[in-house]
Amino acid sequence: MARFVIGFAGLLLMAGGIAVAQSEDAVVAQARAGGAVGEQADGYLGFASAPSTAVRQAVDAINIKRRQIYTDIAGSQGATVQEVAAARGCDQLAKRVAPGEAYKSGANWAVRQGNAPVPLPAVCK
Repeated sequence: MARFVIGFAGLLLMAGGIAVAQSEDAVVAQARAGGAVGEQADGYLGFASAPSTAVRQAVDAINIKRRQIYTDIAGSQGATVQEVAAARGCDQLAKRVAPGEAYKSGANWAVRQGNAPVPLPAVCK
């Protein structure tokens, strides 16, 4: 899959919208810090281990907001929602996963070790 390039308008929408979609409540922040929830290469949060109902609901709410933002960008850029989500997923993996947090860039979940960069899947390169 070719890497999707987002135009200037898309970047502005993404910057403002993703900040809203990333605003996490304490439940999600705690789950991320504990390695139960993490970023995925598809642009959404996922579950590295079985979540509680509260965590599932909070993550689902964030992912719904992300999908709406991706849909808006895709419509304005002539791209698919999946292309926009994957482009953002690559960015999230590279910039948002803190040491000790879980992430999924391929088939399996992993935990970022120290300040080592998160290995990105081939679609991100």
